[in-house]
Amino acid sequence: MEPKAITRRYDIDWLRVLAILFVFVFHSTRFFNLGDWHIKNPATYSAVEVWIEFASSWMMPFVFVISGASLFYAVGKSGAGQFIKDKVLRLLVPLVVGVFTHAALQVYLERITHGQFRGSFFDFLPHYFEGLYGLGGNLAFHGMHLWYLLVLFVFSIVLLPLFLLLKSKIGSRAFGKLMDLVALPGLVYVLALAILLSWKSIGRNSLLGFDKFDWNLGVYLSFLLFGFVIMASDRVQQSIQRLRWVSLLGAIALTVNLILGNPDPHRDLIAWFFVLTFLGFGMKHLNFNTPFLKYANEAVLPFYILHQTVLLSVGYFVVRWAIPDPLKWLSIASISFVIIMGLYELVRRNNILRFLFGMKPLRRAEPLKRAAPVATQPAQPAREKA
Repeated sequence: MEPKAITRRYDIDWLRVLAILFVFVFHSTRFFNLGDWHIKNPATYSAVEVWIEFASSWMMPFVFVISGASLFYAVGKSGAGQFIKDKVLRLLVPLVVGVFTHAALQVYLERITHGQFRGSFFDFLPHYFEGLYGLGGNLAFHGMHLWYLLVLFVFSIVLLPLFLLLKSKIGSRAFGKLMDLVALPGLVYVLALAILLSWKSIGRNSLLGFDKFDWNLGVYLSFLLFGFVIMASDRVQQSIQRLRWVSLLGAIALTVNLILGNPDPHRDLIAWFFVLTFLGFGMKHLNFNTPFLKYANEAVLPFYILHQTVLLSVGYFVVRWAIPDPLKWLSIASISFVIIMGLYELVRRNNILRFLFGMKPLRRAEPLKRAAPVATQPAQPAREKA
């Protein structure tokens, strides 16, 4: 297998946009499930808890697969130094900005909601730097929901030598033979065994993963790697596309097993089957470009950075309204979406804000160069005939 030429994969762009929208919907429902969260509605519901169980079984693994696929196309476009610089600007800068700005607002809203602080946000700010969040303090060193940026940054830097090796001529040939085996009918499902092994070996609890849904960094790392290697093999992608209906049936069967309350619902397998389902249908139906996709794809990172802070800020007020709870959710989701997009419109127009949110700067339009006048020979007078 020779190194692949870099081509734009619009299906991956679409799946990235849809995944982040799903994360937004997921977090908008966390006010209403049974489990604890930063802010809760007075009434919570078992049905929403089932939804949370279902969504969390594959959501972040799928996000890491898409991240791995994106890394495949990012690695090799420039040198290792430029790659690291890009990741610092795109991931680390917005993480640090978030830790010292809007993550503090999330912690403040949580503290006043739980009766752990009284006073204004500005009264709380000096206390934000007292201890670490999750360990009895307030400083959210991981940026709250921005933990994903931290983990993705670490994974990207640590795995860069491996990625460069896999994309080299020698590495791609050797690795291609292995992937040709994976592309054989049905063997793509065997990759789930590696996820299961990492899940069992590292342990179920992780400070940077979900505290309830049995994910850990080993699982996230596995899915990131799978996203990368899948993009390296056309044959594996063709196999995933052919088996998309089988993957969907498997995902449905495993989800039913989860909903029925099986004590060992194999969330790792659920995640893998859903990943293969989304990739398969995406490859089949979403590999096209539109002006909306270009706009939405650029908005993904700022939207993700803003979404939870805005949701909590809006939800803090809406959960107190005397309206039916379905209308509360609809109000939280719709108002938050409008605010996020309004803020994004401000961010995308200003290069300083673009930098703080991990976006590339706007290119200044180059002035049109005036064309030099073309020298012409003076017309020769016509000779009179003798």
